[in-house]
Amino acid sequence: MDMSEILREVGRGKRGSRDLHYAEALAVAEKILRQEVSPAQTAAFLMAERMKMENVEELEAFVHACQNHAERLSIFREGLDCAGPYDGRTKSFMATFPTAFVLAAAGLPVTLHGSEPLPPKWGVTLSVLLRKAGINTWEMDREDARSAALRTGVMYVSSEEWCAPLRQLRPLREELGFRTVLNTAEKLINFNQSPYLVFGVFHNTFLDRIAKLLTRFQYRRAYVVQGMEGSEDLYIDRPTRVYAVEQGEMRLELVDPAAYDLDIPAPELVWTAAKQLEVGEAVLRGNGHIAFVNQVLLNGGFRLYATGRVNSIEEGIYTCQGLLESGAAYRIYQQWCVAMGGELPDSRAISTFPASSR
Repeated sequence: MDMSEILREVGRGKRGSRDLHYAEALAVAEKILRQEVSPAQTAAFLMAERMKMENVEELEAFVHACQNHAERLSIFREGLDCAGPYDGRTKSFMATFPTAFVLAAAGLPVTLHGSEPLPPKWGVTLSVLLRKAGINTWEMDREDARSAALRTGVMYVSSEEWCAPLRQLRPLREELGFRTVLNTAEKLINFNQSPYLVFGVFHNTFLDRIAKLLTRFQYRRAYVVQGMEGSEDLYIDRPTRVYAVEQGEMRLELVDPAAYDLDIPAPELVWTAAKQLEVGEAVLRGNGHIAFVNQVLLNGGFRLYATGRVNSIEEGIYTCQGLLESGAAYRIYQQWCVAMGGELPDSRAISTFPASSR
């Protein structure tokens, strides 16, 4: 079936269109990633899929196609993949960043990945945040990233460097300006082939669909988190809905910060890249605002539990608290910044947030 026929099948509107079978969707995905179809056909397909909503087989096919075109390593045998929104953050703390170094200090390797800002949010992404730390993500060397990962247990992957078709499709995606199937697929490339995953979603309808999708992959355990701004970060001021996916089964759970005496309103801030870095470093340094410290503790404790490193979220929280208070997490972060070619954190301004009393 050629692309014109595919477009007729998926482009008949919400009622008239049909879902593609896995083999059909994989063939289309490969053509798009290899740029074997015109930009107009690619745009028409992405828009049609958006209107009818992608089914699980179509999502799976696009994930596999992206994996086929990506460089994937296996540095960490027992690591956690943190799949946050590639369109960034505009109004919430990127807790996953400092949390990664707490987890690494606990002996759990972490893979972070992302790109330059994308639509629809055009928010602060990990790539933009890292440049504020003096790490040149425009010219990031894969060997430096790999070396830093081996030394510290934290790996950052620039997705468009490690999966070239995503870089080639960026101008089209920017021009379209809306979320497409690629926004999901790129987050599931699993660059380090990690057995554990936390994956952020925004909408209720997507929570169930992504959980079903993950039953088709070989994760030992995966969690779909309806987190802040569609991220993998648990809320600190209210319960967060999560789907646990394990051995082909899925179950809905609630993670309530009040159950661990961590619930507290976070101050309203203007979340620039500089502010994200300042707040994250303050938490790691030990003088962070209590709300952001608590959010790192909750997310860290949950992720240690999700990966089987502790027997309960509460045990994970106390483990993370000890690693923050001892300075172990901050030392890992300092080593990582230097290994990535960035600046020593202490050379930047110290946060003015009051120290945590916890």
